[in-house]
Amino acid sequence: MRAKKAIIGISTNFLFETFGPETGQERVYVNYSYIDVVIQAGGVPLMLPFVENEEIVRAQMNQIDGLILSGGIDVNPLLYGEQPHPMLGTIFPKRDTHELHLVRMAEETNKPILGICRGLQLLNVAFGGTLYQDIPHMFNTNILHLQKEKKHIAMHDVDVMPGTILEEIFNASSLETNTYHHQAIKKLANGFTINAKAKDGLIEGIEKNDGHFILGVQWHPEMMVSSDANMQKLFNYFIKKVENHEPS
Repeated sequence: MRAKKAIIGISTNFLFETFGPETGQERVYVNYSYIDVVIQAGGVPLMLPFVENEEIVRAQMNQIDGLILSGGIDVNPLLYGEQPHPMLGTIFPKRDTHELHLVRMAEETNKPILGICRGLQLLNVAFGGTLYQDIPHMFNTNILHLQKEKKHIAMHDVDVMPGTILEEIFNASSLETNTYHHQAIKKLANGFTINAKAKDGLIEGIEKNDGHFILGVQWHPEMMVSSDANMQKLFNYFIKKVENHEPS
């Protein structure tokens, strides 16, 4: 029996204040929805501010039992050998570097990883895959992937692939999800299995196929929990994997 609650590191976003008395301040943050779903699943959330020093990153990794890669800005295309497309959004290389270190160190210690939206994309890049830098200009689709509705509202269907961990988690062949991304997986990284697709064929979920729990989804389940309790299952399953993890 585990003696303590699982500590879940959550990667952070960058915010530069452009208005009011705090103008010019640089901040790191995560949306509270990540914190809430970790607590609801029985874990202890711990924000991980981005740093590039590997010694400090390793010290961060030593404090946590599992890792959530949160959503956010675009991944630098230079990391997967492409020049920036004109529709590339904001990038922040320090965050990329930090998260790539985190992924490598989590892999070394076999600690479970859950990637959300950008987190899925970062995982794919970390293991050698590539991205569509802008879906409307690079992928033929008639589905809206960047919704304007409130974040908890489901906007399109996702087909769950049979025999995957994701199917085990939700016990369903399809899910209704929200959608907040203009980038997506183009070339899947080696060693991963697609566990979900949108109706246009765009990859909506991946998982590692070597026994190490690394799973990512393109939607934001943490934003949907308030209106769809079913989405909490993903975080409950992740925390159980973390609790049952044997350090290597």
